[in-house]
Amino acid sequence: MHEVGLMENALAIALDYAARDQAHRIHKICLRVGALSGVEPEALRFAFDIVTQNTIAEAAQLEIEPCPTRCYCAACQTEFEPVDGGYECPTCRIWSAAILQGKELELASLEVS
Repeated sequence: MHEVGLMENALAIALDYAARDQAHRIHKICLRVGALSGVEPEALRFAFDIVTQNTIAEAAQLEIEPCPTRCYCAACQTEFEPVDGGYECPTCRIWSAAILQGKELELASLEVS
C-alpha cells in the first residue's frame, strides 16, 4: 500500500509547516486528491491514522478534497470533464491528451495551534 509512504511524506510537510509556525498541535490536514492520482482515499485515511500516532497530529482530522479530471481540447479550445474514462471533447468529438487537472496529491491547507 503506497498510501502509507505518501501519507508519511504529507505528514512530514505538515509537521515542517507547524514547526515554522511554532505550533504545538495540528488540528486538521486537508489534502487535494486528483481522480487520476492513483491514490485510494480510504487507504489514505487508514494510513493517516497509522502515521500520525505519537505526533502533534495524532488527534487531527483528515479532510480529503477530491479533484475531478479536467481536460483541454486544442482543436476547439474547450475545457471539459471527461466522461466514462474517455478524453473525447464533448464539443467537437476530438480526443484530447491535455490533462489540466486530476493528477494532484497536495497539501491544500493545515489548521494548527
